[in-house]
Amino acid sequence: MVPGVSSIDARIDAALTGMRLDRALATMLPDLSRERLKALILDRQVTRDGGVPVTDPAYKVAAGQDYAIVLPPPVEAEAQPQDIPLTILFEDDYLIVVDKPAGMVVHPAAGNADGTLVNALLHHCAGRLSGIGGVARPGIVHRIDKDTSGLLVVAKTDKAHEGLARQFKDHSIQRRYAAIVFGHPRPASGTIDTWIGRSDSDRKKMAVQREGRGKHAVTHYNVTHRLRESAMVECRLETGRTHQVRVHMAHIGHPLIGDPVYGRTQKGFKSILETLGFKRQALHARTLGFMHPVHDESLTFESPIPADMQELFSHLNV
Repeated sequence: MVPGVSSIDARIDAALTGMRLDRALATMLPDLSRERLKALILDRQVTRDGGVPVTDPAYKVAAGQDYAIVLPPPVEAEAQPQDIPLTILFEDDYLIVVDKPAGMVVHPAAGNADGTLVNALLHHCAGRLSGIGGVARPGIVHRIDKDTSGLLVVAKTDKAHEGLARQFKDHSIQRRYAAIVFGHPRPASGTIDTWIGRSDSDRKKMAVQREGRGKHAVTHYNVTHRLRESAMVECRLETGRTHQVRVHMAHIGHPLIGDPVYGRTQKGFKSILETLGFKRQALHARTLGFMHPVHDESLTFESPIPADMQELFSHLNV
């Protein structure tokens, strides 16, 4: 293997038989986007059964086929290092755990070319980030929304990235969110088990879909504080789908307060939100637990409820 180049092996499951190669690999390797895999296929970086290149992303796979995906060393990142303060809960040679503030985008994208977590990490880590995520997302194993605050783990090495990605894939990562929602969920604790995919009416939104459409999503919730017309809820994620907590709580009739996408008309709360200047969904990634991908040590981190959500809670509790 050429220095700086890594490879990931994948064996096709029976359930994926007949699926497009790029889609099947994206299903099996959640740390690599389908677009990145498509580009790698077209660049002859994906081989089958011991070295035969497969160059068609639409190639139909079969159960038991073995694929090797070669990941070239990352080129210079498009994002530039920026000296942005970070709240760091843990750091070693392999990974870093950060407490992201609300309002910060995780990685550069259209409309957010800089000021992101990646820009800050490129400065702080001085180039020591995993290249698996590609030039736009070095080190990024998972994401939380721009206007959601809380904990993320970022990989410094490809080995750490692959180990963490496996834990996300097998749902062994511990993730608990604190949310303030409309109304009082009944029952006060339960499990929301659905499929989540792109909305048919608005492709920028996610929505609960019929079984088999999108991705399976499971959220366990528990009301921790019952307020006058709202509630503080702890949501434990069994899976980690885009906008999962926001979609699931709206699905059971209790959308997050302040959510501009999935929240219904905020009658009765609008004046409080305006008075406080609260302009985001009331959601915080509070707990993150995983096995260290190199040292095999159990790690758990907690982040306190941020000041803006504490203030909102106090006003809603009067």
